[in-house]
Amino acid sequence: MKYLVTRNANPVSMVNEFDSLFNNFWNDWGIPSSKIPPVDIHETDDAYVLEAELPGYNEKDVNVSVEKHVLRISSVKEACKDEDEKEEKHSKDKNYLVRERCYQSFERSFTLPEGIDEDHITGEFKNGVLVLSMPKLPVEKPKKIDVKLK
Repeated sequence: MKYLVTRNANPVSMVNEFDSLFNNFWNDWGIPSSKIPPVDIHETDDAYVLEAELPGYNEKDVNVSVEKHVLRISSVKEACKDEDEKEEKHSKDKNYLVRERCYQSFERSFTLPEGIDEDHITGEFKNGVLVLSMPKLPVEKPKKIDVKLK
């Protein structure tokens, strides 16, 4: 599937694809990597559930916060510092020609809908997947008011 090429007769689309290819080619040259993790969000009767793929991360690397009805998932991971400490013991003579796996960062923000119990959002990190459960507040039923006509 990696080598499958889609052809489109729309010339505007081809220009956009060429621009995208050109921009992607230059994006990572000398600039720290910033990859946005893919997420799935679905709704159950009781909650909204967000699942984010974060391969290579662990729960200490990922920050989750809620402020002013905005859910923010972020991370700044500097792998080189940990690797350098380990490598100093093994080999001080490594001369890297390319080193792209040192620094990773991302930030995703989601505006929460009305009716979320923000104080009871829970999360679980397992096998590189972050699962956040955002419970819904109970919906108040309208009160019936008896009106007497004269």
